[in-house]
Amino acid sequence: MHEAVQDYYGKTLQGSDDLQTNACCTDTAMPRYLKSTLSNIHDEVLSHYYGCGLVYPEQLQGARILDLGSGSGRDCYALAQMVGEEGYVVGVDMTDEQLAIANRHVEYHREKFGYSNANTEFHKGYIEKLDQLDLEENSFDMIISNCVINLSPDKEAVLREAWRLLKPGGEFYFSDVYSDRRIPAELVDDPVLYGECLSGALYWNDFLNLAKKAGFTDPRLVEDKPITINNSEIEAKVGDIQFFSATYRLFKLPELESHCEDYGQAVIYKGTIDHHPSTFNLDGHHPITKGKVFPVCGNTWRMLHDTRFREHFEFIGDFSTHYGIFDGCGTALPFSSSTDKNTGSDGSCC
Repeated sequence: MHEAVQDYYGKTLQGSDDLQTNACCTDTAMPRYLKSTLSNIHDEVLSHYYGCGLVYPEQLQGARILDLGSGSGRDCYALAQMVGEEGYVVGVDMTDEQLAIANRHVEYHREKFGYSNANTEFHKGYIEKLDQLDLEENSFDMIISNCVINLSPDKEAVLREAWRLLKPGGEFYFSDVYSDRRIPAELVDDPVLYGECLSGALYWNDFLNLAKKAGFTDPRLVEDKPITINNSEIEAKVGDIQFFSATYRLFKLPELESHCEDYGQAVIYKGTIDHHPSTFNLDGHHPITKGKVFPVCGNTWRMLHDTRFREHFEFIGDFSTHYGIFDGCGTALPFSSSTDKNTGSDGSCC
């Protein structure tokens, strides 16, 4: 499967226009500050981008970031601007042709950003075998990935390695493709479906269970949208299977509980996170308005208190009194934009 994916992204695809579906194309509305960041990136890098989401989380100044499946380097070079010259971005990819593009423009971007030293580097490797690279444990503030984990044959290992490499309180923030059911083996073996980020997609509930097994106890869904394949031949192959592009954030916080427990806590957002002066969206169900007392569960309290977000909030309460569980910790399909009329509740906590 590695060879099939390498051929697809290194030889079959010569640019974004060669994709046969829209699974690996980001069409989320892009904030203005991100557009200005991307305008500084070399055209060759941009033309070989195959992502399905926006993986630019908040509060990155000075951060050390690892990009899993960095491809031609678009996200790395965007993040290199956000972390600043004192931050650092490391990309890992297994495709020689993509790595060649990324490496070809390191010096171009250093000059474009006005840095005295380049703050990006790229390594050839497999994202499920990061232990084979010289990457220090507990050394990254953030790990990102954009529509790549579905291409890995060992997704559990990817999540396990992400946990190992993150610092305590660090975050795995990534977009990927998910399905509403497990993909039949005959579709998984189809090289085009796999290369198009469809047949390697995890069933959403299998992903949640694997994430929790790796240590990421409370995965948070940031945003999602249904994927419309727009290719009649491929649509006929996949039949009734629904696919979604979704962004999750997973925190390395061993103290998180399996469910959202109520300790009578609350937070007040100061409005000090860059580009989020009025509201900070921790995930799709936590729009936290500046200056307003916002009740939270114990897990959300820790995600804000025990991470890089702490300085931007006031915190009310502690863990001394337990009031039971927050309502709404469901197990239905979590993607609110599903077109299936039988999907049930929104599946979110708090």
